[in-house]
Amino acid sequence: MSTRRGIIAIMGSGETTDSMVRVHRYLLQRLTPHVKAVFIDTPAGFQMNADDLFEKTREYFEKRLGQTMDPVAFKSSKDISPYEAEKALHVLRQSDYIFVGPGSPTYALKNWSGTPIPQIIFERVQSGACFIAASAAALTLGMFTLPVYEIYKVGDELHWVPGLNLLGRFGLDIVVIPHWNNAEGGTHDTRFCYMGEPRLTRLEEMLPEEIPLLGIDEHTACILDFEEGKIIIRGIGGVTLRHREKQKIFTDGQVVPLEEFKRWAIPHNIEKRPAPLQTLATQPAPESFLDQVKILKESFEKHLHNHQGASLLDVLVTLDKMIWKSCRDFEDEEMISQARETFRGMIVQLGLRFDESPKDVSSILSPLMDILLDMRSRLRVAKEWEIADEIRGKLLQMGVILEDTSQGTRWQLKA
Repeated sequence: MSTRRGIIAIMGSGETTDSMVRVHRYLLQRLTPHVKAVFIDTPAGFQMNADDLFEKTREYFEKRLGQTMDPVAFKSSKDISPYEAEKALHVLRQSDYIFVGPGSPTYALKNWSGTPIPQIIFERVQSGACFIAASAAALTLGMFTLPVYEIYKVGDELHWVPGLNLLGRFGLDIVVIPHWNNAEGGTHDTRFCYMGEPRLTRLEEMLPEEIPLLGIDEHTACILDFEEGKIIIRGIGGVTLRHREKQKIFTDGQVVPLEEFKRWAIPHNIEKRPAPLQTLATQPAPESFLDQVKILKESFEKHLHNHQGASLLDVLVTLDKMIWKSCRDFEDEEMISQARETFRGMIVQLGLRFDESPKDVSSILSPLMDILLDMRSRLRVAKEWEIADEIRGKLLQMGVILEDTSQGTRWQLKA
């Protein structure tokens, strides 16, 4: 497995407009050829036009960037079937360019909670993939998430909800605010993702003292390149790192070393809160356990490629027994969880292969065989016995048996 670390690109808005074409092109060129790009539909999963949003994104990437894009269909964690959920996770694990955008940040968090999606995204970035979070999805990346719909549209009291803290896993404990320079309000202040200055000030006071805000202007991207250790600003606006009354603004084309950016993000006069002790200590499980899981996974993929059904079942049964035994022998839930994800992934691959395979070979061959038998019958009437027999012989080599009867020629597949 590659150890090359990837990219997180945060877009303030305009993720599928002309202004962001050069940003997407830059990100795609950072990856290897034959990029597998996907669109996660969860943030807008509650909207009636959720599928239209994917189609718009797919068309944008194909026409403007020459890049195909597949859906990761995960509109609701409650309504999706176990098979469809595992199929979506399987697609996500194979992806290099993961794009997620408009909708509701709190709806996305609710439906990602308790699923492997956040962990898969983290692992993909760790393995060199590019994750693009725009608009509503950008709000989910930090330690806390602004419930913008609930406050701005419904009128809820000012509050924060826990975020994915994906950026925190890369050493940036911050809160992300897209639409930083929004001006849709006209006569009233809708900057800072529709909050305006007075409400943003109050919201800042509710955060832990050491947590700054990362504001992304509309039609602007903040690109965190973990492989090269730098942050790049691209777009028609800027990026603002704000901590209470102090702020630092980065503009289009600016490149900042990642470690330098981290020092700005953590105020010097405030000591960062230590992580709770329970999150620092984990009980190690035998390393050989995951090694065995990896070996079984490799065997499974080999047998799947060679269409060896019995061997596939042997691998699945062996892994199932290993998981149950591990639950009795040690209590490292993370190890067991990884093994279960591998097991579910194998089942999904079987399902995908089954979907791709012919379900009824006879019914598929029947129209073609009708044509061949009619041609052979005409050859026999014309006394072209040699050609008619040659057709019969070739079909037999392919596993199709012909039987000439008084009622005509019948065909069947070899047992």
